[in-house]
Amino acid sequence: MLTDVLLVDPNAGVLVTTIRRALATVAEVELCAGFRGARARLLTKQPDLLVTNLRLGEYNGLHLVVLVAPKGTRCVVYAAQDDLVLAREVQRLGAFYERLSRLPFALPSYLTKTLPERDRRDVIVLDRRRLSFRGGRRSTDRYKLAVNSGVPSVH
Repeated sequence: MLTDVLLVDPNAGVLVTTIRRALATVAEVELCAGFRGARARLLTKQPDLLVTNLRLGEYNGLHLVVLVAPKGTRCVVYAAQDDLVLAREVQRLGAFYERLSRLPFALPSYLTKTLPERDRRDVIVLDRRRLSFRGGRRSTDRYKLAVNSGVPSVH
């Protein structure tokens, strides 16, 4: 059975195609281009997952989260540009916060993995794996280190 996903974004364009492709085997994705259409849809039928842009013109995605979160719908709110105050508010309301650049890669996990009740990640901290080389000693390096230092290697 496919999961019902509602994507709310006034400027969806390529994003919709990318997300539909990423979720093709696990979800049916419906698009709403604005707050009013999404609100009307949510009042008639709750999706399994609400994915909304933080910025929706004169409204924001938090308004939609407040509408559906008490009814048990999981919510993901994303933003192209971080607003740390609103990102923390997203988490306080029980939704998950993502950066737009990571959204197509992260969404399948929201549907196929067991998630914690709340998003406990620190919104200030970027994914450290992208910031610098993640080196460290590997077991395959042991021999070279021993030879270069003159200390006999233990195998």
